[in-house]
Amino acid sequence: MTVQSVYKWNKVIDRRGTASVKWDRYRNTPVLPMWLADMDFMAPPEVLAALHRRVDHGVFGYTGPPDSLVETVLENLDRNFSWKVEGDWIVWLPGLVTGLNVACRSVGREGDGVMTTVPVYPPFLSAPGFSGRSLQTVPMKLDGSRWVFDFDALKDAVTDRTRLFILCSPHNPLGRVFSRQELETLTEICLAHDIVICSDEIHCGLVLDESCRHVPTASLNPEVASRTITLLAPSKTYNIPGLACSFAVIPHGELRRSFQKAAAGIVPHVNTLGYTAAEAAYRYGEPWRRSLIDYLRGNRDRTFSVIQGTRNLSTTPVEGTYLAWIDARALGMEPVPFFEKAGVGLSDGSDFGAEGFVRLNFGCPGKILDEALNRMVKALDTL
Repeated sequence: MTVQSVYKWNKVIDRRGTASVKWDRYRNTPVLPMWLADMDFMAPPEVLAALHRRVDHGVFGYTGPPDSLVETVLENLDRNFSWKVEGDWIVWLPGLVTGLNVACRSVGREGDGVMTTVPVYPPFLSAPGFSGRSLQTVPMKLDGSRWVFDFDALKDAVTDRTRLFILCSPHNPLGRVFSRQELETLTEICLAHDIVICSDEIHCGLVLDESCRHVPTASLNPEVASRTITLLAPSKTYNIPGLACSFAVIPHGELRRSFQKAAAGIVPHVNTLGYTAAEAAYRYGEPWRRSLIDYLRGNRDRTFSVIQGTRNLSTTPVEGTYLAWIDARALGMEPVPFFEKAGVGLSDGSDFGAEGFVRLNFGCPGKILDEALNRMVKALDTL
């Protein structure tokens, strides 16, 4: 029996009627939801078994992070990224978006600037305003078939009130896995202007391109580490976002205390089952993750081939994540309603700061992906 058959990636699980945010957007319609970034695969069996054991215990009192979970996280970061982290550096959170908002509140003061690049995950664009900060955006630029930082534009955009740079690495929605050199250049700009970096690395376990390797921003050197808040979670890699367990890694004591102070009295603790699932995922989920990566590579390649074969759409190779960023500007119309009418629900690029683009989630069984792509092609053939 193959590893792929053990994990049944091709099995279609009916998520309708489960209060799924992803699927309920189009409830009672034939539209296939390819928008929200969660996968349509069952979580690792070791995670399910650990949850069953914890539920069978029957008592769900207030729970702190188990020492064994902390040890597993530290081992995972060292083994996979050669990043040595101390347990005291970790601040547990009920979600990565929470961490983005806390980071904005913990650095600088009201009215200060928070910079990021666009397109980007929508909470990057809303968190500064929620925190009384001023959003500063700099467009990424397309260099051949790769989206890259425009370092000259970044330097020009910095003001004397820019206090925080929010980085998405690996990048959602562009699918980039940034090289060490790219990260070094970016962090040199930030350090030169005394800018703290908040690095969202939630997709670090989903590197698909075999020539790429995720480099944690804070692992570059001690000076960068002292100015970096790294946000991580098992939720994307192991498909457990509904269990709400994330964490920040903040090596510098003063920066960490500022982060904790900003969260105090507002941010709730992680729930019991979130801790349980996280530990099982990090401790036992590696065979499942490796098999998932192989399957996602096939989905990525099919998506790229189909999109590039159309007249009106284009995309770029996905190095990491299970998200394809598609340029639909040649349609000459709003792409989301057009594809919804064809039976495919996509994320609207305007939410990411880029009108005319859409994001497609290919983290699903091949049968669903192929049907969605076929519907898109048929719709384009009518133009």
